[in-house]
Amino acid sequence: MSPFGRLLLLVCLVLPLYAVEKVRNRGYRKDAEFDKYGSCLQGPAGNPGREGNPGTNGIPGTPGIPGRDGMRGEKGECVSEVFEEPWRPNYKQCAWNSLNYGIDLGKIADCTFTKLRSDSALRVLFSGSLRLKCKTACCQRWYFTFNGAECTGPLPVESIIYLDQGSPELNSTINIHRTSSVEGLCEGMKSGLVDVAVWVGTCSDYPRGDASTGWNSVSRIVIEELPKSF
Repeated sequence: MSPFGRLLLLVCLVLPLYAVEKVRNRGYRKDAEFDKYGSCLQGPAGNPGREGNPGTNGIPGTPGIPGRDGMRGEKGECVSEVFEEPWRPNYKQCAWNSLNYGIDLGKIADCTFTKLRSDSALRVLFSGSLRLKCKTACCQRWYFTFNGAECTGPLPVESIIYLDQGSPELNSTINIHRTSSVEGLCEGMKSGLVDVAVWVGTCSDYPRGDASTGWNSVSRIVIEELPKSF
């Protein structure tokens, strides 16, 4: 057989095999769309669904483990709250008609008072006729005592009368009875009964004269308890 005849025979044998293999490969080729969605194509995405109803409450959990004790705190201060009662008036008056005390030294009159508080003060007043006479210079002192002692909170409650000598020519003295007062405040006394008294005595460094208290008139002691101002 000639070379051309052999080539023609070879082409006739190979060409059918190539066609068969091409058909086989086409039958087994996988489509990408098929692998992704199966046999049907995927349509567009739908609208989001509505929210569902809230779920029921769950079962309560078990109590946790107790925590550790904290650090010990600093020692506190004990503060007691004091509720004070509202202030109410507390006063007393003792009065005498025509005492006519002609003593120069000693107690003239007294008045007992009930003091309600220890942090209060007492206001005292003596009002009455006072007189002093003498031929030479003299001085008399009228003062208050509280339970037998003069006030020390802060100072005594007193009043004095000083009289110069009378007229030597007439050998007489001035004799004037005049209503006067002895008044002041005293602090520092405890609560309870207080004996308030008015006395007459001498002035220091001066001789005494002829004193008179409460002549022909009303004399009185007034005592009032007052709150202390801070």
